Amino acid sequence: MNDASALIVGVGPGLGAALARRFAEGGLKVAVAARRADRLAALAVEIGGKAYGCDAGDEAAVEALFARAAADLGPPAVVVYNAGAFQRGAVVETTAADFERAWRILCLGGFLVGRAAARAMLPRGAGTILFTGATASLRGGANFVNLAVGKFGLRALAQSMARELGPKGIHVAHVIIDGQIEDATREGRGPGSRVEDALLHPDAIAEAYWQLHAQPRNAWTQELDLRPWVEKF
Repeated sequence: MNDASALIVGVGPGLGAALARRFAEGGLKVAVAARRADRLAALAVEIGGKAYGCDAGDEAAVEALFARAAADLGPPAVVVYNAGAFQRGAVVETTAADFERAWRILCLGGFLVGRAAARAMLPRGAGTILFTGATASLRGGANFVNLAVGKFGLRALAQSMARELGPKGIHVAHVIIDGQIEDATREGRGPGSRVEDALLHPDAIAEAYWQLHAQPRNAWTQELDLRPWVEKF
């Protein structure tokens, strides 16, 4: 699929950037998207891809993103939804606006991006759709109501899509990031550093996403959990 691309929605300097680099290394043309495209300009140049601005919770914006990315780079072979929203707080102090904002980014955005990805992939009968989850995908903690509700919903979306789209050739998987992701931009951090074993490194996570995309159809993973060995579970 030399004419195919990867689209990463929700790209920052950590995991999102690592995913973009890994899929580019795998030979795909990569589109990266975030609310502000200007923050992704340098990354896009580095990987030879394209950067786009998109509010993942806006249906029209998501549809426009897929149309532009496909016209520029080709149809998506893999789409990753990595957008995040986190605002810790007690439930009695959480406003409806804060709750809705988290849900729109974590859950509704996943639906809009996942639906657009499925529509783009179904004509080919092939493709990979990956969703980034968290510890909160499995259990709601005190003061994490915004994160847990959105991530629970995203996990349910991934399960439903996997059961519907798998028989049609589209691999849908949900990745639970159970632990703190290392800030690879800080000096002295990265693979081989003394904090490597305590924190998840973005490059290591990105490699797992690539392996999910590369899996043969007769051995697909629907849910994968990643954590450093020190993390209790």
